[in-house]
Amino acid sequence: MAKKTKAEKAAGSAVAAAADAAKGAKKLSRTLPKKDAKKLRSVVEEAAAAADVSKKKVARKPRKVEKAATAALAALVKATGKVEARLAARRAAEKAAEKKAAAKLVEKARRRAEAREARPVHEEPPAVEVSSAAAAEATAAPEVPEVPVEEAPPADVEDLATIGAPAPAVANEPAPRRRAPKAAVAPFDASDLSSLTVAELRAKARAEQRTGYSRLTKAQLVELLS
Repeated sequence: MAKKTKAEKAAGSAVAAAADAAKGAKKLSRTLPKKDAKKLRSVVEEAAAAADVSKKKVARKPRKVEKAATAALAALVKATGKVEARLAARRAAEKAAEKKAAAKLVEKARRRAEAREARPVHEEPPAVEVSSAAAAEATAAPEVPEVPVEEAPPADVEDLATIGAPAPAVANEPAPRRRAPKAAVAPFDASDLSSLTVAELRAKARAEQRTGYSRLTKAQLVELLS
């Protein structure tokens, strides 16, 4: 195996440095805003392309490979430095804005406290001392005047006798009911019954609550009802 020359070694070192820088810049671009990330990615792609060379190319043209890798690495370092500087400036501006906002809040709170202290305090009027005698008179219940009671006149003896006497009883017994006399039933004549039909005779037997008339003949029905 042939030994590497100094040019090949230098080219290999430049290619490795460009590849490592491209990887780091690619990770950094993922955390940046879209505009900054887009600018940095284009430089990262150039550095990755400069580092992506074969061993044969390094052996054939080591100086050219080294020059391309070194230039890509320098451009990548410059672009990364600019991005980092912008990020640092933004962070500093954000911190300054935060400090300014905090200072405003403190100043606002201080002014409120001063305004609160400057307000006049209303003094309470002195308490009036009240003697014990006056306090007792104020808390004592008012006197109620006596009202003369008139004597009632004596009650009459007859009125006293009627008081408590039981009231006369009222008869609530119901009056006895009177039954209406039954109408006399006129006897039926056999000649009248013979003029009726069998259906009429059976209806008459049913009205008189007779039994066994359903199979009787007309003569038997007349005999039953007569």
